[in-house]
Amino acid sequence: MFSNLPPSVLQTGAIFMSIMIEALPFVLLGSLISGAIEVYVTPDRVHHYLPKNRFLRILFGTFIGFFFPSCECGIVPIVNRFLEKKVPAYTAIPFLATAPVINPIVLLATFTAFGNSWRFTLLRALGAILVALTLGLLLGFVKHDSIMRPDRKTVHEHDFSQLHGWRKVFQSLIQAIDEFFNTGRYLVFGCLFASIVQVYVPTRVLLSISTNPLMGILLMMLLAFLLSLCSEADAFIAASLLSSFGMAPVMAFLVIGPIIDVKNLIMMTSYFKTKAIAQFIGISSLVVILYTLMIGVL
Repeated sequence: MFSNLPPSVLQTGAIFMSIMIEALPFVLLGSLISGAIEVYVTPDRVHHYLPKNRFLRILFGTFIGFFFPSCECGIVPIVNRFLEKKVPAYTAIPFLATAPVINPIVLLATFTAFGNSWRFTLLRALGAILVALTLGLLLGFVKHDSIMRPDRKTVHEHDFSQLHGWRKVFQSLIQAIDEFFNTGRYLVFGCLFASIVQVYVPTRVLLSISTNPLMGILLMMLLAFLLSLCSEADAFIAASLLSSFGMAPVMAFLVIGPIIDVKNLIMMTSYFKTKAIAQFIGISSLVVILYTLMIGVL
């Protein structure tokens, strides 16, 4: 049946399947952890452990994502929940920036996607941390007005406290299944796009873009925004584009994608002021551009 298809189509299909097979286990594992967090962990527990010092709270929000991982697909409602629980913005927003990047599943996926490379893994984590610290310091010491819309949607948090034993486990599996199918559709489109680029976009076009570092970085940031890939799988798409675009643009793709994408932007408009969203996008983008340009030089 496939023998009559053009070789380019077969090649695209082969690349598509290889990326999917590599990425799916990490999406599944991440979905299981996300489901468990939804059922077993509440914002109240996180608020209980907040430090008293403002700078330490910024650091807390930046690094708690390693222990409290969340995919960017559902991070905005979680952050809104924190804010409604009186967690300060300078703690919640850094968490928004780093949780989808520095959590163990994403770090392991990045490490695996780039051929067991600690360099790519650490550079990606460092980029997200720099974005988070910049946002946290500005919100904590410069900008003091509320970022929340007065007419925002109220988050109706599911109450799983009445569940016990196997019922709680079963509910976490239900949440994981929803998360898996929600993120899986974005993964499919991302893998398809990456495979089409590799087969059909002329190499000379990609080379002409990559010779201008800033242009390559901006293009990959735009692609990350439009593709809206799950952070547990985007490293595999990025790795497949490394030879075409180079390290700095690919790193920009890896850092900005989980922080700003179409899904997040739509959800943010429901909770945050337009001015706050514009500042979040502008500051995050500027930090990523400067950071990846520096990587390109070094």
